[in-house]
Amino acid sequence: MKTILIIAGSDSGGGAGIQADIKTAEYFKVFSTTAITAVTAQNSLGVEAVFDLPTDFIQKQLDAITKDFKINAVKIGMLSNKDVIDLTYEFIKDLKIPIILDPVFISKAGSTLMSDENISYLKNIFEFATIITPNLYEAKKLFKTKPNGDFEVIAPCDTVITNIKNGNLSIDKLYYKNGLIKEFKTKFIDSTNLHGTGCSFSTAIAANLALGKNIEEAILLAKNYIYNAIKFAPKLGNGKGPIRHNLNGFMS
Repeated sequence: MKTILIIAGSDSGGGAGIQADIKTAEYFKVFSTTAITAVTAQNSLGVEAVFDLPTDFIQKQLDAITKDFKINAVKIGMLSNKDVIDLTYEFIKDLKIPIILDPVFISKAGSTLMSDENISYLKNIFEFATIITPNLYEAKKLFKTKPNGDFEVIAPCDTVITNIKNGNLSIDKLYYKNGLIKEFKTKFIDSTNLHGTGCSFSTAIAANLALGKNIEEAILLAKNYIYNAIKFAPKLGNGKGPIRHNLNGFMS
């Protein structure tokens, strides 16, 4: 059984973060190990409190995992401060396995979750990532926009920009570091049940890379997974509800 390591924060509401990552990996029949960077008090209505775990304890989690498990891919999510970013940098810089970085610093609502200084530190990790998965707001912060609407993606790794709506289509664009661009399309679903889509998308890519899929295959499988997870969302909570992570019996 393939195993991934997830470095990210915890969502007490279960829709995003480590909880969404584990559920997504389980759907793709991949085992999850985790190094939790922060815990949150949140639900579908929003985040009420955040507690960053001490970096020495995060390091202990990483040490415990790597001395016992063979890791086939790493997914990185919420890194809330410079110390955690530096720790993660040191951990991944010599790894020879797929590393998927979800640069969580702007929410889908457009709210900034990280200082400009910490965003600059986060960019240092890009050179060791196999692929990064910024949402549209994060892409606008990271890259220049060309007159034709494409991004001028200058990054040392491949980049998938998500949440691009075009008419009745939802488009994710893969910008290869060699300049090629590949589009992945599904029908656009107008839904409020979108909590955790970014976390789940990047983890689905990580799981499929761990399974030996190439980048385009992994993205296509992840894209279709998110489409159906939104389509069959369980409609829980009174705010932005979670998607359906376990699609067994629901896939269209």
